Amino acid sequence: MATIFLTPASNSAPTATLSGQLLRRKSNCYNAFKFKCCHKTAETIHLHQGNGKVGFSEKGHQDIHRDPPPPRPRRIILVRHGESEGNVDESAYTRVADPKIALTEKGKAQSEECGRRIRQMIEQNDGDGAELDDDWQVYFYVSPYTRTLQTLQFLGRAFERSRIAGMTKEPRLREQDFGNFQDRERMRVEKAVRLLYGRFFYRFPNGESAADVYDRITGFRETLRADIDHGRFQPPGHRSQNMNIVIVSHGLTLRVFLMRWYKWTVEQFEGLNNLGNGGIIVMEKGYGGRYSLLVHHTEEELREFGLTYEMLIDQEW
Repeated sequence: MATIFLTPASNSAPTATLSGQLLRRKSNCYNAFKFKCCHKTAETIHLHQGNGKVGFSEKGHQDIHRDPPPPRPRRIILVRHGESEGNVDESAYTRVADPKIALTEKGKAQSEECGRRIRQMIEQNDGDGAELDDDWQVYFYVSPYTRTLQTLQFLGRAFERSRIAGMTKEPRLREQDFGNFQDRERMRVEKAVRLLYGRFFYRFPNGESAADVYDRITGFRETLRADIDHGRFQPPGHRSQNMNIVIVSHGLTLRVFLMRWYKWTVEQFEGLNNLGNGGIIVMEKGYGGRYSLLVHHTEEELREFGLTYEMLIDQEW
């Protein structure tokens, strides 16, 4: 084992030149470093070599124990809110603020049924009827709009409190902003113009384009990834392979989320169809540990949603 000592070169005779002053300052710095280093490491730093690699070990050094990263959730389940008053009567937007639009009675029933479908899916192991380990839970991210909060309220009736790991109201999951109180006839004209201009880039006056929604969903996606990596909903000692994330949001917002996650193009996004009220899209971990739509859904279902052949091939991979 070789021992390395940090020893400065012997001082030369003092000179009046600038270079001589710099050399003396450098020598003083080396002496100060040697004193401090030797004080902390018992006067030596040991260098050991092996397999072409160099490593330093200091006296009293201790390895820092780090917990393994939490397992990724088994599923990310996207839920569109149940039928709302605005879905059956567009004039509701002219007198009620969009964030305050509520569910209809049919929408409440759709939400309850959605919760039962989600629970049934979780309790089955890849559809073969085998029961999973009994440690599964759900964690909810929800848009703060009234109709999505009500959807979560009725959907959540399918789960005991012990099955719910938590809930976060996430403003970035809100509906695309169409402006404030909407003029019904003008909105019809604007939506017709949007078809000519392009659904992704067209921005409603005083509102948002789908591209604007994409920007805020990008921020939410990074938050979600950080929550997963840091185990926000899986504290140490309570970690499970059977955690399920449920995102309760709006039709366009969910399509943009999928576009951002799978890096779909604008053209591919514009070919997607809206989910029905109370509908779900399931992203489930495949054999490679990545989330695929084809683990839960059939090709026919995804084609109906708007996925092209190339998009389906990507899901298989």
